[in-house]
Amino acid sequence: MAAKDTYAALMLQAAGVIRLRYVVCGRNDQLPPVAADELANLFEGLSNGDPAFDQIDPNEAIALAHRLLDDDHPEQSRLWPHNP
Repeated sequence: MAAKDTYAALMLQAAGVIRLRYVVCGRNDQLPPVAADELANLFEGLSNGDPAFDQIDPNEAIALAHRLLDDDHPEQSRLWPHNP
């Protein structure tokens, strides 16, 4: 149970970082606030165990969350929104 709680806390923390950096502060011109908000929603869905996000690789989500928290090139993740 502790691992699930830790995973959920990490996903919520990543959602908060995304919203603060990219939605509120508009830190990165390459990630529009709408895309950042969608990514934050994904992290929140993962934290709640929402079945709509079952196809997301949890290891990739964990890796992206750590990249976000460390501010270490999160755009290199497969989960990062890319402009068409």
